[in-house]
Amino acid sequence: MNSPITLNNITITATPVRYQEQILTSEALDFLSALHTAFEPRRAELMQRRQVNRARIANGRDPKFLDETRAIREDDSWQVAPIAPGLEDRRVEITGPIERKMAINALNSGAKVWLADMEDASSPSWQNVIKNQVNLIRILDKELDFTAPDGREYKLNSYELTELPTIVVRPRGWHLPEKHLLVAGTPMSGALVDFGLHFFHNAKRLLAAGRGPYYYLPKLENHLEARLWNEVFNMAQDLLDIERGTIRATVLIETITAAFEMEEILYELREHSSGLNAGRWDYIFSIIKNFRSRGPRFVFPDRDTVTMTAPFMRAYTEQLVRACHRRGASAIGGMSAFVPNRKDASINEIAFGKVREDKAREAADGFDGSWVAHPDLVSVAREVYDEVLGENPNQLQRTREDVQVSGPALLNVESVTGKITERGIRDNIDIGIRYIESWLRGNGAVALRNLMEDAATAEISRSQLWQWIHQSAITDEGEIITRRWVQELTEETMDNLERFEGDRFEEAVEIFEACALRDDFPSFLTKNAYLRYLDAPARTLEMAGYVVKTRPAENSRP
Repeated sequence: MNSPITLNNITITATPVRYQEQILTSEALDFLSALHTAFEPRRAELMQRRQVNRARIANGRDPKFLDETRAIREDDSWQVAPIAPGLEDRRVEITGPIERKMAINALNSGAKVWLADMEDASSPSWQNVIKNQVNLIRILDKELDFTAPDGREYKLNSYELTELPTIVVRPRGWHLPEKHLLVAGTPMSGALVDFGLHFFHNAKRLLAAGRGPYYYLPKLENHLEARLWNEVFNMAQDLLDIERGTIRATVLIETITAAFEMEEILYELREHSSGLNAGRWDYIFSIIKNFRSRGPRFVFPDRDTVTMTAPFMRAYTEQLVRACHRRGASAIGGMSAFVPNRKDASINEIAFGKVREDKAREAADGFDGSWVAHPDLVSVAREVYDEVLGENPNQLQRTREDVQVSGPALLNVESVTGKITERGIRDNIDIGIRYIESWLRGNGAVALRNLMEDAATAEISRSQLWQWIHQSAITDEGEIITRRWVQELTEETMDNLERFEGDRFEEAVEIFEACALRDDFPSFLTKNAYLRYLDAPARTLEMAGYVVKTRPAENSRP
């Protein structure tokens, strides 16, 4: 491992990778340092607040609509900022990592928006952190292309931004550090690093090309975290002499506490707000995480039986549309993660039917658009939204005042029908381990069983197992789910895995068991795995104050 170097008050501990010097310029590091100095204390305070809130929920205090923000909710006069160029029509958004081939396919897909993902669909290895920024710059430089090992060439159909899907970047959440960049021994925020580098290198160029710096904000738990983002945006724009209000941000409502503060989140970001998104998988994970010890009322059945038609999910999505459209913001629906199987048309026929049904329900509820994970699904989703929207770019005029805003409806988890099965246990183990193994090798979006899995589904898999064990849940076959049984099934899964040279299944199982089978419950699987295993020599982390196991550095090609 190379020795850490300090530039512009920032210590860089990572082994250098290709193009790093183009991204971490002296000016860019100064920009990051300014953001860190201004906002790291408040970010740390808000992360502590999360722990306090979770403890309150665990002790029996349900989330509720806040009395102190009632005036914001009851004030009909305020609206978010006008829609920015390129965000008027969001009927189909395609999501995925910022890897060259997948980025080109997404930008050529015909979607209206490309969510360039640095979060759940991206493994935050140092190589990926730098590569993500490089590839986003390459698009503006008109240099993004890819040649596959078999010789196939991938190029953009156009390099004119106004002819491509609008690019919306998703940085990491507030909870994730960037362990390779330290200020006075403290890791920088992964969120500020991802946002800061992209904004610094691209904001003015995006504006010159007819678009703007647009972002998706993940994992927010309350309006105070949205307020922090708003302050970051103001400072970032001031530092680069860009007019305040230029940035636009769409917030993913993917935590149960944020669901009770949707209008307040829009309010805090109103000068920069462009909407909310229903992040369905993380939302379910959030409920399990917060209510995992609250008894049978909050125990979910098998993951694949918890659908968007469940009453508590219907309440969540309809209240989201109402909150957005009351305030002039876009409401974006959830992910269709199906990956078409080009060898089995019968699988596709069934899956496409489910995707159409899902998108038709969203469009009928008033959503302005929705997510897909694969280019082949763009036309399926677009056809459904075209039928509802026609020539209109959105349906903001549908304010859904008919929707009843109800806290109990959001927490009506016991209404979910379905069973816990041995197959469900095995699926959680298999998907969790396979995803983590791929993530450790730098792949954050993994196709498993005709679905594009990301970190959110791995989180659901391990958290369901933890909850089932600690609540002594019973399968439909009458078996009590115990730690020992899940351990045995995990060992069986490992025995049946097809191993290959360079795989990281042994470490994946360590991570999975640490997050699913122990008494403690890590808030995020990815944070623990990142700090301890992902291209992380022990000395790097010891500098940041973490006690870790010794792990070899990841062998990654620059």
